[in-house]
Amino acid sequence: MATQTTDITAGLAEDELVEEIRVAVPAGGLRHDLRAVSIVWRRELIRFRTDRLRAITSLVQPFLFLFILGTGLSSLAGHSMPPGVNFKTFIYPGVLAMSVLFTAIFSAASIVWDREFGFLREILVAPVSRASIVIGKCLGGATIATFQGVVFLALAGFAGVPYNPALMLTLLGELLLLAFTLTAFGVMMAARIRQFQAFMALTQMLVLPLFFLSGALYPLTGLPAWLSVLTRIDPLTYVVGPMRHAVFSHLSLSPLFANALSPGITWAGWLVPLWLSLGMVAAMGLAMMGIAIAEFRKTE
Repeated sequence: MATQTTDITAGLAEDELVEEIRVAVPAGGLRHDLRAVSIVWRRELIRFRTDRLRAITSLVQPFLFLFILGTGLSSLAGHSMPPGVNFKTFIYPGVLAMSVLFTAIFSAASIVWDREFGFLREILVAPVSRASIVIGKCLGGATIATFQGVVFLALAGFAGVPYNPALMLTLLGELLLLAFTLTAFGVMMAARIRQFQAFMALTQMLVLPLFFLSGALYPLTGLPAWLSVLTRIDPLTYVVGPMRHAVFSHLSLSPLFANALSPGITWAGWLVPLWLSLGMVAAMGLAMMGIAIAEFRKTE
């Protein structure tokens, strides 16, 4: 009887101990999720600030394309350019998009890296919605990529592009939109890939085709049918086109030359409005971010 009483007393004491050590989980809510978004965003900025080599190497390829390739091909393409415009001016919008392309997609590689070393699991068990983690990651990558684009935007004068305030603001807004969409694309891929080497191989396979099919180095008119179709399904096309239109609208060119160098994007002869092009890019970015959120909500 005494033993039975002792067991009951021990059980009650254990229940009281469990009550005392219960972990207090903060209540969720919009304010709580916004704070999580801010923390993830700041973490991305801190990681980029401490990795100076990454900041430098991500600008190497755009520099090569603009100043080496652009200068080398200027003599070849010079006869088709109007007076006062060289080939570097023509490819500048595409190379500007390229400066964002690499940084935005590769910023998602840290997700795969964190998964391999177990840090991602610690983030996912935090008492915040996984949507806030993905949104913070997309905004952080977009901010970093846009900063890289601003560095290259400062070199516009070397390509014969005027430092017009309206033009600079337009290009900056388009860079931010492109950076967000490409970061969301990278996060969407990183949500499914388990190995860092596989992610890098896949992105290397996709990055250059996205760049070359965007019309960054050539006009979108007079192309073979198969190539024309590929350029129209490339999301980068719908940013490079408006960026080139913005640049050439601020140059002193005749309408004939402006239409030849920046003909716009057409679907079966119909000219796609600029607002629709940029709206499609924004919609694709939001859709890919939604897919990434759905993937992260699955059991890790």
